[in-house]
Amino acid sequence: MPFVLESAAFLFPTSEARQCSCWHKTVSLLVLSFSHPHRARQGARQSCKLQRKPSSVRLRPNYLDNGNNKMAIQQADKLLKKHKDLHCAKVLKAIGLQRTGKQEEAYTLAQEVAALEPTDDNSLQALTILYREMHRPELVTKLYEAAVKKVPNSEEYHSHLFMAYARVGEYKKMQQAGMALYKIVPKNPYYFWSVMSLIMQSISAQDENLSKTMFLPLAERMVEKMVKEDKIEAEAEVELYYMILERLEKYREALDVVRGKLGEKLTSELQSRENKCMAMYKKLCRWPECNALSRRLLLKNSDDWQFYITYFDSVFQLIDESWTPPLEEEHSLEGEVHYSIEQAVKFIEDRITEESKSSRPLRGPYLAKLELIRRLRHRGCNDEHKLGDPEELMFQYFRKFGDKPCCFTDLKVFVDLLPASQYTKFISQLLEVIPLSATAESEIALPDDIKALQQHLCVVQLSRLLGIYHAMDKKQKLTVVQELMLRYRHGLEFGKSCLKTELQFSDYYCLLAVHLLLDLWLEEGEETAVWQCLTLLEEGLSHSPSNAQFKLLLIRIYCRLGAFEPVAELYSSLDAKHIQHDTIGYLLTRYAESLGHYAAASQSCNFALRFFHSNQKDTSEYIIQAYKYGAFEKIPEFIAFRNRLNSSLHFAQVRTERMLLDLLLEANISTSLEESIKSMSLSPEEDDIPWKDLRDNRDLTVLFNWDPKDRDISEEHRKLSLEEETLWLRIRSLTLRLVSGLPTLSHTIQPKNSEKTAENGVSSKIDTIRSLLQQLEATVDSGKKFLEQKIQYPVLGPPPTRMAGFFSNGSCQCQTSLFYLVSDIYELDTNGLEDSAEVQERIGNSFKSLLERLTDLFNKCKGDLIEVRDGTLKTHPNLLENLVFFVETISITLWVSSYCDSVLRPFKSNLQKKKKKKKESSLAMPPVFTHFLDYVTDLQTLTSNVIDYIKGLEIILTALKLEDLSLKDTLLLQEEKFTKTVQGKVQSSYHHSVQEIGELLKKRLDTIKKLKI
Repeated sequence: MPFVLESAAFLFPTSEARQCSCWHKTVSLLVLSFSHPHRARQGARQSCKLQRKPSSVRLRPNYLDNGNNKMAIQQADKLLKKHKDLHCAKVLKAIGLQRTGKQEEAYTLAQEVAALEPTDDNSLQALTILYREMHRPELVTKLYEAAVKKVPNSEEYHSHLFMAYARVGEYKKMQQAGMALYKIVPKNPYYFWSVMSLIMQSISAQDENLSKTMFLPLAERMVEKMVKEDKIEAEAEVELYYMILERLEKYREALDVVRGKLGEKLTSELQSRENKCMAMYKKLCRWPECNALSRRLLLKNSDDWQFYITYFDSVFQLIDESWTPPLEEEHSLEGEVHYSIEQAVKFIEDRITEESKSSRPLRGPYLAKLELIRRLRHRGCNDEHKLGDPEELMFQYFRKFGDKPCCFTDLKVFVDLLPASQYTKFISQLLEVIPLSATAESEIALPDDIKALQQHLCVVQLSRLLGIYHAMDKKQKLTVVQELMLRYRHGLEFGKSCLKTELQFSDYYCLLAVHLLLDLWLEEGEETAVWQCLTLLEEGLSHSPSNAQFKLLLIRIYCRLGAFEPVAELYSSLDAKHIQHDTIGYLLTRYAESLGHYAAASQSCNFALRFFHSNQKDTSEYIIQAYKYGAFEKIPEFIAFRNRLNSSLHFAQVRTERMLLDLLLEANISTSLEESIKSMSLSPEEDDIPWKDLRDNRDLTVLFNWDPKDRDISEEHRKLSLEEETLWLRIRSLTLRLVSGLPTLSHTIQPKNSEKTAENGVSSKIDTIRSLLQQLEATVDSGKKFLEQKIQYPVLGPPPTRMAGFFSNGSCQCQTSLFYLVSDIYELDTNGLEDSAEVQERIGNSFKSLLERLTDLFNKCKGDLIEVRDGTLKTHPNLLENLVFFVETISITLWVSSYCDSVLRPFKSNLQKKKKKKKESSLAMPPVFTHFLDYVTDLQTLTSNVIDYIKGLEIILTALKLEDLSLKDTLLLQEEKFTKTVQGKVQSSYHHSVQEIGELLKKRLDTIKKLKI
């Protein structure tokens, strides 16, 4: 399909440019270096040939391209001294300023040029680049609107304008721009750009009725006009016509298009025409055609699973409808129809017979037989015996495909067909056909080649899936673990020639052994088992450095032990790409901050946010490319993809936690709370989380799992996890908004009365705080009710939130009481000290109860992080989480205390002035001052005690010699170096966590010392 390049940069100077001096050429080359550096260099060489004399001022094309922004600014300034009105030089300077962090100067300079409405290509391109870097695509539309008015017949500027509208989603203007383009240059792509823009208006319309009565019918008429005039040229245009008819639910007309002459153009995708016909037959419930078409396609390729599913669906639909073929006519438009179980059975048997003659083994026909049995059993039919015994069929399937890694996943779907009483017999039957041989060194029979190893691995995985391992006692499980590790290490011999990027053939043995040990740890409380898990995984990773499953499982276990330091490196080595930051990012962001690794938490949040923020820009580019190349059916998909990411639960969580973390690390330390909140553009009134549209994009099945269905993650677990995550996000979001409201209540010097507060809008601010506090209380109640269910997620299921710890350690009560204190302080600030004895007493009591709660929270932080008892190593990660909650609560305490300080200080100052005027030395000070001073003193003492305690923890962790510890190795014999590696990583991580928490608390202590009214 023909397309228009959006960015048609001039390779060589135009005729006008040739009349100018050589600096104009170098400027155009500098613009070119942004979008096409290699073309810029070619152009530069050509330009040099054209130049007879060296220019007095030379802009080198690679300054901005190579990141030498300051030099680019200097060269642009030199040019502008001689040529003040050179638009392009101004814009290039603006780009340099933008890239050096001087956004306001850059914007001002760019707007100077934009106000002149330039029409030269270099200035327009440079401004476009600048606006994109500023994330202001809406300014590009204004730029080209002005250019199109001045040069109304420019195809290039019209196409630039269309793409600028596409970036900001101005679908109506896109439609108009597309038609304007078509009138200037009557090319089909421009016409269909306009049609597609109508479809996009229908998709984005709030009123579905408007969409189906106005936008889509208009789009249909526009395409029909081209069809009648026989102007349809490309496949993309037929696809667009089909899309319109499908959205209008005109399935019969869509089917006619696909089956007709226009359908002949649908050639780019394999079976594109057949798939579209099939989709329409299903919509129209034309089951005879569905059946005949799927049957015909299966005759061509008996290994295409999607058509087996359609074939079975249609057969049973026809049986339910008691359909019979017409006597004289053909069965259907697509040929012969199968409408009985006997015909279906015979058809599958024939496919298996045909497969036996094939040179390449095909899995489809054999699996189709099992699928048909499953469906017959589900319907309660008595015909399944005609197909054979499922156990025997699965056994034969294993014999044929057991050496393929896919054999387990194929059979996994059908194990329900086996009676539970036959599980052990079935596994024994499979083991008998595997060629294993015992060696002199080992009593266990081992495989001689990779095929036998794969077969045995398949059986081991099926044993786990059928629950045979779960039924074992502790001793039996340990025996199996030893056997699996023996087989794993033996299997390494087959992978000696493997590259580092390849996985070892026996890796699954190691993973299965770890799963068994996890059962022992979590179900039977065997502490040694978790260290064995880590040891085996680290050993496995040393042999298969690219095995993502080893890394993911290590991440989960280290996090459960409270050791985040090794996790950051493991996640980084996974090299997560694009959407994976949303689907598996939760494994990292859930634990980073909660385990006291603040620097790593900032970094992990940045990784995720960088992806989410680039999503908007990147998706716009995808949409533009789709328009250019006529991939119209992809445009709604890109829009849906962008919306899904914008509504991502993980995105909302990371953004909220990142802002709370920034406040925790900076507010009232390096910058004031007010400045921090201002820099984040936070407002207590605004809630930009799309609560109703939140999408859970987490991949909760990323870890391999061989557990039976009753132990596996269920849909109910997913729903409960989403509910828990949403509740916790709401608590965190409300906390952030409450904190952001503190600076808005700042003390003002003028006397306050009800009229003034209403005028200034301050009363609405405290109303906002009180409203948010009520919402927080309600959410906390909902959270407590949720936790009463005592939900236990599967071991490898979704990790629970921090909500349980937040409630149980007292942080929730502390933080809530702090915000109630804000309300009381505000009341004192509004009404003054006179006649405020009750409020002052309430504030005094709040200070006392707050200190008691903080002390209780501190007590829950006490204990050994690593405990060695009877040769067993036990960790207490909950102590770390409690410490982190303590630091967070202390920070909120200080922000609220700073607000108290800002209110009480002026009162005290006024009292002292009155004292001097009246010369009364015995003027009684209101009790609130004494309460506050005592509170600050006690707060300082408490924080100092916590810092001393943390120093003690550091000393203990440093002195702990885990490498000298001889753990009772009752489970396995393994390499000692991996055991030491694991213990060292956990110890180092704890030490790092305690250090970071201690450093932050020291900074907070310095802030407390400044609280003196």
